[in-house]
Amino acid sequence: MIMKEHALINSPTSSIVTEKISGAEAIIKCFLAEGVDTAFGYPGGAIMPLYDKLYGYQKELKHVLTRHEQGATHAAQGYARISNKVGVCIATSGPGATNLITGLADAMIDSTPMVCITGQVASHLLGTDAFQETDIIGISTPVTKWNAQVTKAADIPKVLAKAFYIAQSGRPGPVLIDITKDAQFEEFDFAYEKCKSIRSYVPVPDTDLQTVKDAALLINNAQKPMIIWGQGVVLSEAEKELQSVIEKAGIPSAWTILGASAIPTSHSLNVGMVGMHGNYAPNLLTNECDVLIAIGMRFDDRVTGDLSRYAKQAKVIHFEIDPSEVNKNVKADIAVLGDARNTLELLLPYLEQREHPKWLARFKELYEVEVDKVIREDMEPSVDGLTMAEVIQQINVHSKSEAAIVSDVGQHQMIACRYASYNQTRSNITSGGLGTMGFALPAAIGAQVGAPDRDVVAVIGDGGYQMTIQELGTIFQTKVPVKIVVLNNEFLGMVRQWQQLFFDKRYASTEMTNPDFIKIAEGYHIKAKQVTDRKDLAGAVEEMMKSDEAYFLEVRVQKEGNVFPMIPTGASVSEVRLQ
Repeated sequence: MIMKEHALINSPTSSIVTEKISGAEAIIKCFLAEGVDTAFGYPGGAIMPLYDKLYGYQKELKHVLTRHEQGATHAAQGYARISNKVGVCIATSGPGATNLITGLADAMIDSTPMVCITGQVASHLLGTDAFQETDIIGISTPVTKWNAQVTKAADIPKVLAKAFYIAQSGRPGPVLIDITKDAQFEEFDFAYEKCKSIRSYVPVPDTDLQTVKDAALLINNAQKPMIIWGQGVVLSEAEKELQSVIEKAGIPSAWTILGASAIPTSHSLNVGMVGMHGNYAPNLLTNECDVLIAIGMRFDDRVTGDLSRYAKQAKVIHFEIDPSEVNKNVKADIAVLGDARNTLELLLPYLEQREHPKWLARFKELYEVEVDKVIREDMEPSVDGLTMAEVIQQINVHSKSEAAIVSDVGQHQMIACRYASYNQTRSNITSGGLGTMGFALPAAIGAQVGAPDRDVVAVIGDGGYQMTIQELGTIFQTKVPVKIVVLNNEFLGMVRQWQQLFFDKRYASTEMTNPDFIKIAEGYHIKAKQVTDRKDLAGAVEEMMKSDEAYFLEVRVQKEGNVFPMIPTGASVSEVRLQ
């Protein structure tokens, strides 16, 4: 989409002060006006004018040079997820731009606010197949909340103001702005005004108070109510409101993987994770509750299993900011539209003070079954070899459950989500909907930049680690003190588990022949240690967590360990397997 709007200029009646600058400098001025303090990126020919101007703004705007444009997107995601700010990344045209697509798709499905700036060939060359030209607008349209191409410098302020507004308003998401090289060079009278609204764009729907009252009535009369909350709670900063609702109504509450850490893991009404590898009790009891309250979650297939057999006995209340998610997968008896923080605030005074001791006891009873059948074996294995759960438990101990854990995708991800313990929100950062291997290492860099005072631990499998292993160079150059834990089972573990259970142990192309990870880390001047014996694990994790610098820890774990519980694809949540 080529924008035709123009920025305001000085006039006898205008109070907006302008200055004559280039389009490239205008981009930076827009960033600063929006409170951007960090951008992740990789330079190239079509974006060179912007990088030239960045040279003069190094004190005001930090630039993190990643080793790949995909790394820049994931770093921007990690930064956004931990800081509640918009992540910003920059790339050149052609392959630089196309390398952003995976990160954009990941941010889109996981509702992560991000603004990506791509350079483009000069406007007179558009459509000629010029060197490093590609139709990034066409390519990125399905995986962005909005995108636009700018061919005139004067359009830059309004387009970027709109980009930041769209990225972070309502249900957040990624925006891509493609700017031609001549627009970056062109000078114009710059002025900036933040975007506060867009005609026909309604980021937060109005809340009908009657739906809130109807929801409260159902909850007050429920005998077996259950809450499932998702990332919408975190995005709307509704953690306190959620906890107040849970405690007042006495409702057992479970979470999706992107909702993890919104309330402390140790809370007495936090009954664990739902989903394919979630906890036994909340999965099973989804099909026993009489009122199911979904808050800021979208009933993803990994949560629901077979939709035709999902919570059919329950009245469903859906608190949701995005109307398109309501009734998309699960029919809601009551839909409460609006921002979760606001709708939960409205709900609270209508709720009665209640407890559900018998219902809560049912969750505890099933948790003990899971302990007996799964958790004890994960934590105290009867066979030789370290388990992934043991490693996560040591991270809990030596971080005092205060670390932000950034996990990749696979078995280790599910284990990290199941066993990590959190005391504060925005502590679980992972690729949810897209399931992007290679996410964790660059995302951890971004998270550490976004929260320099927090401990950030990347938990990665040996497969996903090698997809973005080059970002060790970013760590080396920036000196970010990220802690990296690779759980090495020499397999693409999750695929191998499925091959074992459903493909008669035909381990086709899943066994990994890995390099010497320690030497690679040391080649980037990162302190590294390998653990193969249980007696060395606690000391190694303690040393890692006490380090003021980046640290790489490889833990050799059981080669054919599996993650349970498990709901097979197409099965009902009632058919969750413990082994």
